Amino acid sequence: MKWNKKYDYPTSSRATVDGIRRYLLGEKKLPGVTSILDATKSEEDKAALANWRERTGEKEAEAITKAASSRGSKMHNYLESYLLGRENLSFFEDNEQYKKMAKEIIDKGLTNRLEEIWGVECTLYYPEKYAGTADCVGVYEGKEAIIDFKQSNKPKKVEFVDSWFLQTAAYSLAHNFVYNTKIISCVILVCTVDNLFQEFKIHGPELITYQNLFLGRLKKFNELSNLT
Repeated sequence: MKWNKKYDYPTSSRATVDGIRRYLLGEKKLPGVTSILDATKSEEDKAALANWRERTGEKEAEAITKAASSRGSKMHNYLESYLLGRENLSFFEDNEQYKKMAKEIIDKGLTNRLEEIWGVECTLYYPEKYAGTADCVGVYEGKEAIIDFKQSNKPKKVEFVDSWFLQTAAYSLAHNFVYNTKIISCVILVCTVDNLFQEFKIHGPELITYQNLFLGRLKKFNELSNLT
């Protein structure tokens, strides 16, 4: 993997406004991609989450959610440090779970596959519309790509990762618009708490479909925002 800092990604800060995470870019306060997706979930998805919390118990569900969030943040931080050249693989040799998960993603998802890195933890935005943070942007298996890292409590089926596809599709739209790139691939690299590695990809016409689906969700978000 080699670095190619060919794009000047902006710096941003974040603030929660009326329950929505917004990215502060200059004078603009753009809604975050994940907030847009959360606010426009289907009734079916909302019911599934509510049912899980009820089955699990509110206290246990909250503990599981917080643990997953903490583990995911730590895993992301180690992957970022590795890609920035601040740490080498010997740093991952102890038995902390999130380090082992990060190493699985490096060994099975990045090594010999991520060919070029343009940026890590990049703030991406579509002017006047939305913003977000991409874990990695670069060239993956010969294709310009958005690369995202995820942790999971259990293995995922492809039909249950639509929100991840929508998220990365939104980032690809923003990057292509602002930097005039031709990103045609989104790659999601996942490791479960049991150290099972999974990879999900969308590219070409399938990516275009998810880009359009995200734009539909963005329209719905704006309509909901105008009602409040």
